[in-house]
Amino acid sequence: MGKGKLAKFAEMAENPLVVQCPFWQLEKEGFPLKGKWHEDFFKNENPIVLELGCGRGEYTIGLARRFPEKNFIGIDIKGARMWHGAKTALEEGMKNVAFLRTNIECIAGFFAKNEVAELWFTFSDPQMKKATKRLTSTYFMERYRKFLVDGGLIHVKTDSNFLATYTKYMVEKNGLPMMQCTFDLYAEKDVDSSLTEIRTYYEGMWLERGIPIKYLQFRLPQSGILEEPDIEIPVDGYRSYNHQVVSTKKTGK
Repeated sequence: MGKGKLAKFAEMAENPLVVQCPFWQLEKEGFPLKGKWHEDFFKNENPIVLELGCGRGEYTIGLARRFPEKNFIGIDIKGARMWHGAKTALEEGMKNVAFLRTNIECIAGFFAKNEVAELWFTFSDPQMKKATKRLTSTYFMERYRKFLVDGGLIHVKTDSNFLATYTKYMVEKNGLPMMQCTFDLYAEKDVDSSLTEIRTYYEGMWLERGIPIKYLQFRLPQSGILEEPDIEIPVDGYRSYNHQVVSTKKTGK
């Protein structure tokens, strides 16, 4: 591991806005803030909003600046990336921001029932090969139900036509209330300015390439059986800014 990463990890360990809990500790002792985020961390009862797969934390910070009446937690496993957002939040003295370093598969171990009001997914990996790895799959929706309020809002902002299409079908298949759905966000006339004015680094690159940004907003009830959509979806022609997709699969099933 390079010296730069080591230095960032050392800073993360000292940053009071960063919460880290090794898997062994979570499994053996549980997470001390579970059910106590309002009381022990934020010191208020404002709604808690999670950004899952927050990367550098740009969107977490942007949302926290725009909505001071809410608490935001950026979650990712890659600490070296998260360092940027955590450093910015600490330097700006932000009181409604936290960063949690963990694998999203373990997310239900960190929050109690009804503790979270909203979820954000901004430019998540579409995981075109395996549905259970997609953050908007029913596999993960069942996990979110364990801590999301009944009918909690879920926001999905993505460049991926595959992920947007899959998510749309998943919502429709399960009769979830769809609040907004556009496959070209910046072409819309009447949208919340927070959706277009807060941009991540990668979002800017996709826009430069002329790739439309998709946005879906829906609610997740706590009751009802969730089923995966049985439909073939063409894969995206790229996986990252400078790389072509390596899979030769024709569908995303």
